[in-house]
Amino acid sequence: MNNNVIDIQEIQPRPQGVVITTIGVGGGGSHMISHLANTNPHKAVKLIAANTDMQDLYTANADVKMILGEKLTGGLGAGMRPEVGEKAALETYEEIKAALSGSHIVFVSAGLGGGTGTGAAPVIAKAAKEIGALTISVVTKPFKSEGNKRAKFAEEGLQNLKAESDCIVVIPNERLLSIIPPRLGYKESLEIVDDVLARAVNGMSNMILNHGPKDINVDFADARTVMSYKGLALMGIGEATSDNAAIDAMREATESPLLDNISIKGAKGVLVSFEFHENHPLLGVNEAMEIIHSVADEYADVIYGTHTRTDVDENYVRVTVIATGFEKEIVTSSNSQAQTKTAQEEGIQKINESFRIVSRNFKEENGLFGDELEVPTYLRAARD
Repeated sequence: MNNNVIDIQEIQPRPQGVVITTIGVGGGGSHMISHLANTNPHKAVKLIAANTDMQDLYTANADVKMILGEKLTGGLGAGMRPEVGEKAALETYEEIKAALSGSHIVFVSAGLGGGTGTGAAPVIAKAAKEIGALTISVVTKPFKSEGNKRAKFAEEGLQNLKAESDCIVVIPNERLLSIIPPRLGYKESLEIVDDVLARAVNGMSNMILNHGPKDINVDFADARTVMSYKGLALMGIGEATSDNAAIDAMREATESPLLDNISIKGAKGVLVSFEFHENHPLLGVNEAMEIIHSVADEYADVIYGTHTRTDVDENYVRVTVIATGFEKEIVTSSNSQAQTKTAQEEGIQKINESFRIVSRNFKEENGLFGDELEVPTYLRAARD
């Protein structure tokens, strides 16, 4: 095969404005892309599947399918060797950059521990950064039953990916065992992980791309403002249908059963997007925001937007939260609870009563309530 892009299918025309690309790397990443395609993502989101395994690639549901390192691997995969995955991506580096060209935000998804995802994902993230895109990686870590070798590869790949990404979502597969029903099938269980990617991409996309007459818009410049802070970043997405839907959705956004607990207290930047029926009460939104206010830095940039819909229940709310700019990266409890406590004590500033809230349409100074909250992470990021 002479052309590295083996199949290109434009599902629909791309609108002018912010372009978001999601690229799945390796078998796990490509499966995430296929799952995302089935969730009806925003039309401005471009889906790419990239793999060294040609046979697996053909089954992916994506706008663009790209074979990595065809000369090196012959389209037969990386053979559980991350160095082969890395070399394959380097062989196809210019084609990768061309496929990502024009993107303002790039999501890189991969399953760590194998060959292609572990080795190629950092190279692809680097390519995304080189074209000037905000680069967010979403990766899984293997089950313990997959062995120490895969675990070692995953940790090494994670460190390499951190160096090339603005933000990184880490989903430990082992945590799935504590939340899935005992009788749930293997395929359905893994779809829970795939759904994390879909919710992350769709949440970010809707936050930036949806524009209505009654919306408070969060534009790409707003997102850049929050993501420009150095250090740890957290991301959460929640939805609820209830009398207190805004609060319930916000709490879901700041609590993830898949990840270990760490605190977001002291964030310098917070980006929040609400999606709800146009008749949803404003009071609920204000109360939900107090959860964020109680943990952010005294002078944090808290940027929020709203997107109203008529095709959802009046008691439905969806929330996307991104928090950035911590003084120190906080160690997760799975590594050391003592280290977590120390990092929180040393790196977190006291919570004060006023916060600077910034949106495109207004600014306001608010007094805020609440005890300090221990908020689990949905996304952790280490940026240079």
